[in-house]
Amino acid sequence: MTEAVAPHFQQPLLKSPFHERARALSQVDSFIPWAGYTTVDVFTTMEQEYFAIRNATTLYDLTPMVKYRVAGPDALPYLNRLVTRDVAKLKPNRVAYCVWCNDAGHLIDDGTIFRLGEGEYRICTAERQIDWLLDSAIGFDVEISEVTEQIAALAVQGPTSCAVLKAVGLRGVEKLKPFEIGYFTLGPAQVMVSRTGFTGDLGYELWMEPDAAEAVWDALMAAGRSRGIRAIGSQALNVARIEAGFLLPNVDFVSAEHTLRTGRDRSPLELGLGWLVDFNKGHFTGRRALRNEMIQGPRRQLVGLDIAGNKPAHNALLYTDDGGKREIGSVTSAIWSPTCKRNIALAIVDAPYFQLGSTVWADIYLNRELMWERRMSRAQVVERPFFTPERRRATPPAEF
Repeated sequence: MTEAVAPHFQQPLLKSPFHERARALSQVDSFIPWAGYTTVDVFTTMEQEYFAIRNATTLYDLTPMVKYRVAGPDALPYLNRLVTRDVAKLKPNRVAYCVWCNDAGHLIDDGTIFRLGEGEYRICTAERQIDWLLDSAIGFDVEISEVTEQIAALAVQGPTSCAVLKAVGLRGVEKLKPFEIGYFTLGPAQVMVSRTGFTGDLGYELWMEPDAAEAVWDALMAAGRSRGIRAIGSQALNVARIEAGFLLPNVDFVSAEHTLRTGRDRSPLELGLGWLVDFNKGHFTGRRALRNEMIQGPRRQLVGLDIAGNKPAHNALLYTDDGGKREIGSVTSAIWSPTCKRNIALAIVDAPYFQLGSTVWADIYLNRELMWERRMSRAQVVERPFFTPERRRATPPAEF
């Protein structure tokens, strides 16, 4: 007898191929939506999961990451027209972090580009971008299709992640360099492994057919039991990515396609991503505007802040160091860093106060048992990332 399937309007969110495994481990029933899927926000506690990232191995369901296949004779010139980075420098079986902009030089989105072969690439983003990708493809002999549901993905991150992957049978995975791709067999499953991640730590991302997802999950859990393997949710990942200085869409920036108010969109130069902009590769969308901005200098910039005290400066406004007379920016992401033992934040700060070493003041509000307290805390502009361990890039990684 066939099991009845509830109408879509009664179950509007998709379930990834790992959902049943994640549901079985969830102790607090905390799920959130991501790109049309239901995903785990926290399994047990954020603290337990965070320390697993920094001390053991963690599994994070990446399936909702939106994936596009870009293929055809003009795939390379199309991508070079789309993004600000020179994709021609991307070698086969390599990955590159990229951003793309509108004609005004304002960020549409960021993501990773995988070069899978001659004339074949994969773009991975946190948000759906099919309309922009198709509009940008006019005049190019290229095929663009969304393949999100056709690929299951799992992030395996942490200092013992390489050891776990070797224990599960991925021989030679330790030879992968950062942003390199390898192909392996795990039981009957074919798995593509990229040395990438969103934690700023040693880690890998596994890409496979959805039918193989549960078997791969089970094999990793069994192989990693002696190394403290743990499934994690988005809360713990958010702490790790802030320590790594990584940006999150709709938190640290809003796509120029979604902003409603003037001055709320951001350029790569304002977000500290100028290293992704290659003016020597030829024309790309937003080049003229970004060139002018580079000559004039950005009016604001996203920076790292080291804040006095131990109370995270969530959504704090920032003021000048002359008695707090003028507002000069705001905090976008903030945490107390368990590893760095520092009160850190990412913030948009007006010129010239975004220079390294500048002192600003953060206006922090704390809710203490339904009573609000206000604190003005001194903050200093510092380099990011805040945490970047040597094991992140070591090849082969040390045995932990």
